[in-house]
Amino acid sequence: MTEALFRDDPYLREAPGRVTGLTDEGGVVLDATIFYPTGGGQPGDSGRLVWEGGEIAVATTVKGAGDAIVLVPGEPAALPPVGTELRQVLDWERRHRHMRIHTALHLLSVVIPLPVTGGAISAEKGRLDFDMPEAPGDKAALEAELNTLAARDLAVTEDWITEDALAANPGLVKTMSVKPPAGAGRVRLIRIGTADAQVDLQPCGGTHVRSTGEIGPLALGKIEKKGKQNRRVSLRLAD
Repeated sequence: MTEALFRDDPYLREAPGRVTGLTDEGGVVLDATIFYPTGGGQPGDSGRLVWEGGEIAVATTVKGAGDAIVLVPGEPAALPPVGTELRQVLDWERRHRHMRIHTALHLLSVVIPLPVTGGAISAEKGRLDFDMPEAPGDKAALEAELNTLAARDLAVTEDWITEDALAANPGLVKTMSVKPPAGAGRVRLIRIGTADAQVDLQPCGGTHVRSTGEIGPLALGKIEKKGKQNRRVSLRLAD
């Protein structure tokens, strides 16, 4: 099992760690990590591991067996032996852009209140696919509404709900193709705004900024038809 430090503090850029396992594919498993593993449309983190007498670049991070998180080197290299104490250093600029775009996509699901059929995030842009038979008539108005929401500097916080409570409130789940992970007894919710004046609340395991003002200006891209009823809406950071 790997303790997910990124979940408690997504702003951690460096942290100590101890190697608890090596995979047959050449990955490294730590007792605790700041690296987010690929999931929910968000890419796995990159960075580096540094220990006495060695250093490797981490190209990506993935989920392993059970609750393990595997750090995948960019190329074959001598790995730190099990038990090694090391320093993990996150590629912060890349991760922070993921956080900004991920939070922006939550806002996109607010200004386009339709079921979400898919999504993806990169450091440059993000997109959501919607169950949208007809294209929106005024893309400029959507973009303006999206930027107005971001500029309100709304707090982004987390809460937890039991699986039973979530089952009793299916409207919280906006994604049709990706369901919240089950089996742990509870599900993490991301809230934008306050409990008394919230803009959005939905299950999500990804990393997010502390407030929407941190996202910065956004630009909507093309709205593409993807099948009979699906349309893909892309956005990018405009700075």
